[in-house]
Amino acid sequence: MLGVSRTATEQELKSAYRKLALQFHPDRNPNNPDAEEKFKEVSEAYAILADSEKRSVYDRYGHAGLGSAGQGAGFDATVFQDFNDIFGEFFGFGDLFGGGGAGGRRRSRVQRGADLREDLTLEFEEAFFGTETRVNVRRHEACEDCRGSGAAPGKGPTTCRSCNGRGQVRYQQGFFSIARTCPTCQGTGSVITDPCGKCKGGGRILRQRTVDAKVPAGVEDGTRIRFAGAGEVGQFGGPAGDLYVVLHVKEHPFFEREGNDLHCVVPISVTQAAMGAEIRVPTMEGEHALKVPEGTQPGTTFRVRNKGVPVLNGHGKGDLYVQVRVQIPSRLSKRQRELLQELEVTAKVDNQPMLRSLLGKVKEIFG
Repeated sequence: MLGVSRTATEQELKSAYRKLALQFHPDRNPNNPDAEEKFKEVSEAYAILADSEKRSVYDRYGHAGLGSAGQGAGFDATVFQDFNDIFGEFFGFGDLFGGGGAGGRRRSRVQRGADLREDLTLEFEEAFFGTETRVNVRRHEACEDCRGSGAAPGKGPTTCRSCNGRGQVRYQQGFFSIARTCPTCQGTGSVITDPCGKCKGGGRILRQRTVDAKVPAGVEDGTRIRFAGAGEVGQFGGPAGDLYVVLHVKEHPFFEREGNDLHCVVPISVTQAAMGAEIRVPTMEGEHALKVPEGTQPGTTFRVRNKGVPVLNGHGKGDLYVQVRVQIPSRLSKRQRELLQELEVTAKVDNQPMLRSLLGKVKEIFG
């Protein structure tokens, strides 16, 4: 019945029975009498083989020997105690063989409140420097009239008559007694017969509240901030849940953020790139003097330390990366044209070694 060999160990017996019991349990097969019968058979098989004396008789004489020797299979509830923690969550298995105690399991009326989520949009500067703002939250709070009990003032919950306060009701299936959660009180063992007029017995009322939210410096898009206890109040005096504020940061018109670093593009003139210069570049905290060396090429990127985004909940800042873009004049005056022509003449002479080197590399590439 259990699908194990004659030499199966105790652990192998438990594993085989656990698998079959879950498969054929009546609660999982409510309209299948064959499954219930199968469940009874595998339970009887395990009850025999888990008992060393009965197993010894079975090994010598088979199933018939159990009856003739006065060793009827029966059911010893102690052999099923190891399964209480496994099956009890799903089927009330501890009570299946009378091992659950007189009181059964009652579900507490007190429940923790739900967590809430709110979305908050920030300007780039607010995320960079941090800010203090307010978040509008719609949440359940304890009713003032009944103080969260759900019962009318001066009244209280009464014992459930369906289960006599146990929180469970029993159903007889063959020779099994199966315990299930009481449908009247939902397993709490008590019901509210005189509900509060304000909250209709729920113990909570929906309200709109404003929560003060302190946003630290350095947050980025998608950052989630947890405010403990700012969620919904639990039912019947249960603790409140948490509030999670998800941040959405707007883009900056000039800076781009990558982690804790900032990137930007700054235009410079041809003469500044050729001759070098000191330029003023913007940062989130004001201007910064940046030295552009002589002969700077278009697209060159300079690193400015500690001018990036503050490290969230830490120390220090990222860096600022400034890429220079050389601007070519679209219109030239007569004098400017003459000067550039003079530069072109001298550049041809000065750039001959560079030109020869460039041509040599091209020949190497293309053979």
